Amino acid sequence: MLKNILLLLVFVTTSICFSQNNFESELDSIQTLDEAKIYVKKNKSLKGKVITFNKEKHHTQIADELFRLAKGSKKVYKTDMEKTYYKVVDKNEIPYQKLSYIYLDGKEKSMEEINILRHNIIAKYRNGFRFEDLAKLYSMDTNAKRGGDLGWVTQGDLHPDFEAHVLDNSHEVNDIFTVDIPKQQWYYVILKTEGTKFIEEIKVLKVTEPVK
Repeated sequence: MLKNILLLLVFVTTSICFSQNNFESELDSIQTLDEAKIYVKKNKSLKGKVITFNKEKHHTQIADELFRLAKGSKKVYKTDMEKTYYKVVDKNEIPYQKLSYIYLDGKEKSMEEINILRHNIIAKYRNGFRFEDLAKLYSMDTNAKRGGDLGWVTQGDLHPDFEAHVLDNSHEVNDIFTVDIPKQQWYYVILKTEGTKFIEEIKVLKVTEPVK
């Protein structure tokens, strides 16, 4: 009986070690973003996902540690209940720009009202009013509370019709200009607050394994 129990314990321990080694080998074999996405789909029980970390936006301890890793490297965080793996599968510098805006809703105001408002807003800005104060006063969406600040944005972050007008590098820093998107009835006053800045981004595969 004792012999059988000992054999069972050896078998279980060996199985756990094999499973662990197999799991880590699979992670080590993942080298690209596409492979990481496929792995997530095939292993839904691990609740995996691919996370984007931006050096300008993310300042947590985990983010700082991951940015120090080379592409293909991984970091493991262990608790009594689980082990969480973070593997860097992509690492690039992405061009970003920084903008602020005032939004005017064409569904609530006529085109004549909008043009008068935009003329007055631009005139006030050029006469010394702060753009953030003008945004809080005139902008017709929730971003007014932030003074119209859109933050750092890049291709794919915004509505395509909006991006086509504001991320085309045709404007200098501190340029103030208007954008019309009649199809959506969206009308804007835009202030370019920062020029193009290349910001480091990493794509990270995150998977969690229960501790056995």
